[in-house]
Amino acid sequence: MNSWTENLCHFILLSKRGDVLFDDLCTMKTEVPAYKRIVLKLSGEALRERGARDNISPAVVREIAERIREVRDLGVQVSVVIGGGNIWRGLSAADRGMDRTTADYMGMLATVINALALRSTLAEMGVETRVQTAIEMKNVAEPFILGRAIRHLELGRIVIFAAGTGNPYFSTDTTAALRASEIRADVILKATKVDGVYDRDPNTDASAKLYERITFTEALTKRLQIMDSTAFSLCMDNKIPIVVFDMNKPSNIRDAVLGRKVGTLVCDEPQPK
Repeated sequence: MNSWTENLCHFILLSKRGDVLFDDLCTMKTEVPAYKRIVLKLSGEALRERGARDNISPAVVREIAERIREVRDLGVQVSVVIGGGNIWRGLSAADRGMDRTTADYMGMLATVINALALRSTLAEMGVETRVQTAIEMKNVAEPFILGRAIRHLELGRIVIFAAGTGNPYFSTDTTAALRASEIRADVILKATKVDGVYDRDPNTDASAKLYERITFTEALTKRLQIMDSTAFSLCMDNKIPIVVFDMNKPSNIRDAVLGRKVGTLVCDEPQPK
């Protein structure tokens, strides 16, 4: 039951008791999502509790799953792209001498492990979820098929896109941008460890300025590291806005979906005057 339906039922109950007037219905708070279809981009590290020895912390995964369910219950079509850095980082392994292609494929498999962990938790909570992989593995997940992914979303299922793009040399940021373009998502919600995009590193400079809203062109001009260049170009070319926010605040995903001021909005249009 969505929030509008709950408000209506509450109004009917109060009306029968004579506690409210008809005009009160107009003042009841309703929450209308700003986006119909989203791609939530999570890092692999988001699944691990800080300081934990395990690569995946069940309690953390459940907390993330609850936030995703909360957004789905608003009537939003939710897809997820998750990294694998809590298990394996292909780029850093390549820097240490491993063949880059092999290292990247290992990283893609790490994203599948994380996707399965998230799917399992969502299923335990009664949320229908599908994992689609760019590398075919029939016994584990569905292959990525665009029409099927969109159908799942339309039926209210969560879709988790795993195994990257299926090709080495591409990041999960690029996967998020590509899948968002393919499914025609309204926005990419990029969960990070900081509360938005700054003009300089806030960890080393206390005077760093947080941008509430910035255009793609401004971000490029100022060389802000929001996504890798391939991912950012895809978003800019297809006019897919990006909301960069702090994952550690529980309400941020919901607030971002509702269009509230959360983190930094990167989009095609400048700040309205």
